[in-house]
Amino acid sequence: MTIDYARARELMVEQQVRPWDVLDMTVLDTIGRLPREAFVPAAHRSLAYADVELPLGHGARMMKPVVEGRTLQALKLLPGDSVLEIGTGSGYMAACLGALAREVVSVELVPELAAAARERLDAAGLGSNVRIEVADALQYTPSRQFDAVCVTGAVAQVPERFLQWLRPDGRLFVVRGQAPVMEAVLLRAADQVNAAPVESLFETELDYLQGASPAPQFLF
Repeated sequence: MTIDYARARELMVEQQVRPWDVLDMTVLDTIGRLPREAFVPAAHRSLAYADVELPLGHGARMMKPVVEGRTLQALKLLPGDSVLEIGTGSGYMAACLGALAREVVSVELVPELAAAARERLDAAGLGSNVRIEVADALQYTPSRQFDAVCVTGAVAQVPERFLQWLRPDGRLFVVRGQAPVMEAVLLRAADQVNAAPVESLFETELDYLQGASPAPQFLF
């Protein structure tokens, strides 16, 4: 059976993403144009446009299309922006971020995932402005700050270092909390007087970044 991926992509946008309050036309155009199937492992390619998370191997999973759409919309990227992505995964979000912004640095903990994402980006002719680095985000120290930071895994609490990566007026998308009740939020760079403003976006559930899960609770 041959799948009409272009039609599947169109239906994903109109039946999943747009009804979930993703109304930014630039975002809708981006996800309606980029070939998501090119970033899905072959065994699951027929589900590339389904409303499910997809396994990538090494314990990683690809976010649902609706969550990807809401994430991209929340960041309000401009063509001149520089973006730091935490968790490259399949490389699809890096491709979307790269289509919306000037440049993307994407950090991936698992070398095999980083290499596969780079191959997918190159094979699709995308991501010429995306650089992938292998590093642990909880130890990572970039040499500069960014206009936007996109975290594709959850954290129990937002590490202070994540906010330090933001330029003045920069914004950070992250999912925080304890499963099954997690909250996607947008944080803006703190100034010297005030704490970082937090905008609650929506409820969802993501796997934790490695090392960012809640401390175990011991009952006696």
